[in-house]
Amino acid sequence: MEGNDLVRAVHERVQRESVFIDSLTAELGKVIVGQHYMVDRILIALLCGGHCLIEGVPGLAKTLTVKTLAQAVHASFQRIQFTPDLLPADITGTTIYNMQTGQFTKKRGPIFANLVLADEINRAPAKVQAALLEAMEEKQVTIGDETDPLPSPFMVLATQNPIDQAGTYALPEAQLDRFMLMIRVGYPSKAEERDIMDRMTGTERPMVESVCQISDLEAARETVSSIYIDESIRDYIIDVVHATREPGEYGLSDLKTMIEHGVSPRASIFLAMAARAHAYLRHRGYVTPEDIKAVGHDVLRHRLSLSYEAEAEEVDTEQVIQRLFEHVEVP
Repeated sequence: MEGNDLVRAVHERVQRESVFIDSLTAELGKVIVGQHYMVDRILIALLCGGHCLIEGVPGLAKTLTVKTLAQAVHASFQRIQFTPDLLPADITGTTIYNMQTGQFTKKRGPIFANLVLADEINRAPAKVQAALLEAMEEKQVTIGDETDPLPSPFMVLATQNPIDQAGTYALPEAQLDRFMLMIRVGYPSKAEERDIMDRMTGTERPMVESVCQISDLEAARETVSSIYIDESIRDYIIDVVHATREPGEYGLSDLKTMIEHGVSPRASIFLAMAARAHAYLRHRGYVTPEDIKAVGHDVLRHRLSLSYEAEAEEVDTEQVIQRLFEHVEVP
């Protein structure tokens, strides 16, 4: 099959198979008011098998969104509240001695679920964070002398509060890099907040129904991985990533003192994957530069380390990433 025919075939396949996404987002809309950006990004990560770090103040429906999504796709859901006294075994599980049989029995932790919400991940110390992140990377957990695979699909959505930093343990850069996307959630509009108030104070709470199965997600993941990315788009991704390491080569010499460390190779991998999923959600079988720009901030913001000079001049990662996309030549 020639190139154009292959792209056309993939495009038709995506248009045919991605119909359930519209039903899924409509079902989520019965419970979640607004927050289209957060829902869109969570679906992108779900279609790619990635994990999300969600940053936002309390009360923005982060937990409700994840729980509602689990109900809509008929998946198992667990919520773990991270606290300073949490232990790794509280997440992964442990072995318990049975006095009647004289043997140790295995007790699985809450991480054995399709969707796991790690609420306020920065409230727990590094040892607990590491236990979660190891499971995220390996997709398996060792309890005692037995190693068990985690269910498929498996997705961790970790939240953190950007305001209250007292008694928190910031995630190291190497651990932040494990998250495919970092999503920043904002306040709802006045109209959306009125709708939220009316729904949540009414006599009947909106209910969500299961509109697809895990098998549909597995099939969608396979289709997403086949979405066409042109060679010029692949080169564009590499240019954007390389510009964070050598900004002078792209006419951004002023950013050289602003960027302490450029992004890792995971950035280029996740940019390509997220762009494919972004195209899939829009029923397209091919990736455009706009797909890269749309997901660029979410993929790059937690991987880019800025210098003290940037902090002194009140330059943040959002501004730096915007400059990158403005100056790197688009194919």
